[in-house]
Amino acid sequence: MGYHLAKALLKSEHEVFIIERSSLKSETIREELGSLVIVGDGCEEAVLKEAGTSRADVFIAATGADEDNLVACQIAKHRFQVPRTISIINNPNNEKLFVELGIDVCVSSTDIILSHIEEELPAHSLIHFMAIRGSNREVVGIRIPPDAAVVGRVLGDVPIPEDSLISFILKKDGTLMVPDSEAVLGSGDEVVAITTADGEEALREALTGAA
Repeated sequence: MGYHLAKALLKSEHEVFIIERSSLKSETIREELGSLVIVGDGCEEAVLKEAGTSRADVFIAATGADEDNLVACQIAKHRFQVPRTISIINNPNNEKLFVELGIDVCVSSTDIILSHIEEELPAHSLIHFMAIRGSNREVVGIRIPPDAAVVGRVLGDVPIPEDSLISFILKKDGTLMVPDSEAVLGSGDEVVAITTADGEEALREALTGAA
């Protein structure tokens, strides 16, 4: 993941430097991308110093071990004053801890994969897109099935839960609609909303419940 991320960032003309624990992988990176890699443990302060971490605008930890990602980001942030830290999270249960300990951006690989899987399941009406950092709210997508009671009704007549906000509606034909109370809901439309974990089931029922 880190290798392909580095290639994408270089293509976008960002300056990138990689810390890789494996000498074999480091040699492969050096052969393909040039001398922008150092062999070492990204959890060690001396290695981060050698890599020039104090010059970085962003520090990204993308290992397969959450504990290593957390430690590396904290050292980068507190010892080298990197303004922004980003960490991959392999276990979604760790996200709350990462946020509490000050990691600026947490990317759950499990949630990303799950959202893509959910999107391909026609029977799955609710898709989790992202959590809104610093709050208990999340962005979800709800696909309206053909037998839903809301099909053909205007949005103003739908009992949307108080803790939910409809952001936009992606119509079945691909048209993007900024909703108002007179927006008519149709079969196959996808409603993108901001809601809470507690309110998502009520929102799903309001938009997908059978007539």
